[in-house]
Amino acid sequence: MLEQILADMCIEPELLAELNEEQKQILFFKMREEQVRRWKEKEALLEKEQSLEKKSKKANEKSVKWLLGSDSDVWVWVMGEHLQDKTYDQICDDIMAERARQQAQREAEEIRKRNEEELVKRFSNALSLEPQIDSSLDSWKKKAIEEEQARLTEAAEQKRTELELKMKEEEERRRHEEELKRLEEERTQQIYMDLKEVQQTVQKREDKEWQESLRKSKAADVRRRSIAKQARDDHKRHSLKAVEHGRVAAMSKAFGGGKPLPPKPKPRNNIQRGHVTGSKSGLQRTLSTSTREVIIRWFKEEQIPLRAGYEKHTERLAPWFHGIISREEAEDLLSSKGQGSFLIRVSEKIMGYVLSYRCQDSFKHFLIDASEDSYCFLGVEQLVHSTLSDLVEYHKVEPITMMGREQLLEPCGQMGNCLDYSDLFQ
Repeated sequence: MLEQILADMCIEPELLAELNEEQKQILFFKMREEQVRRWKEKEALLEKEQSLEKKSKKANEKSVKWLLGSDSDVWVWVMGEHLQDKTYDQICDDIMAERARQQAQREAEEIRKRNEEELVKRFSNALSLEPQIDSSLDSWKKKAIEEEQARLTEAAEQKRTELELKMKEEEERRRHEEELKRLEEERTQQIYMDLKEVQQTVQKREDKEWQESLRKSKAADVRRRSIAKQARDDHKRHSLKAVEHGRVAAMSKAFGGGKPLPPKPKPRNNIQRGHVTGSKSGLQRTLSTSTREVIIRWFKEEQIPLRAGYEKHTERLAPWFHGIISREEAEDLLSSKGQGSFLIRVSEKIMGYVLSYRCQDSFKHFLIDASEDSYCFLGVEQLVHSTLSDLVEYHKVEPITMMGREQLLEPCGQMGNCLDYSDLFQ
């Protein structure tokens, strides 16, 4: 069944509904591995075809030549690896310092314009208040000499006053410029510290989120490694168990100490692409079907000869065997039982079985593949058993999965006088 699913890369909804979460995960990984394998084969074939069809380039055709390094490989420069490259923190500091400097310059320029307007207005008013020279001498001819001397004296005094005002203005400008430079430096440092504080706040928040993400990813890696290790140990243990069981069976056969096993069924003729395999004339098998009559016919014609549902070496039906019942009915039967209780039921959707298991606070359902006249859990690489009783006896000692530690402890039998498997044996 698994080989057919991987060959078609498709699983029908009825079959998928019978799988539990662990079997769905395993089936997903196997289908993904098959996709990767097919993709690699296709890529290898494509590269081979391209290499055969490749032609020599013309002399005038444009081409790209990569610069090679000392190791004859393509030269690659990674920012931050050269000795002269700045680190990320240094680049961020330079950007913040430049932004702070530009902001402080803009503020200083506005203050400089206001100071210039105030200086021009103040010193222009001071010059306008100086006494004006009266140049009219027509009506004062008698006092021409005295007025001329007074005018000259007044002009000299005005010139001296203008010179003093100019010196004061230059001194005021110089003092204001020094004050502006000092304010600009202080403002630059203040803006830089504000930007640095904002960056540190954002970085702390991002670092906290990154650390949480890193912690989750490490925990997921540890969990995946643990699952892989447990799967390897499980496979190794099952392999050793298979060898041990083979030796015991061989010794029992040699000494004649065991009862004969059921006859080995005839091999099936599998058709990989048609979803159809058949072992008996008149019965066509598909991976999934919802017809109850077809499932009953399959059980009568194929499973009864294999002693499906019978206790080992007896003619009694096992207490854990149930007929065609739904998942909800199985959970109702197990709800009154303790942890480790189980039953095996004929699936109502496919030609196969389902092992329903009672956990501490939930239920699990494992699909049993019976398509090759043998019994094993679908997708789980475990031992293939010749009978359902062998599968049950084996998992009374060994858990079904290493993660869940599902060990079959107590079979769940029929409830009441009505037997749910009566229609299978009529």
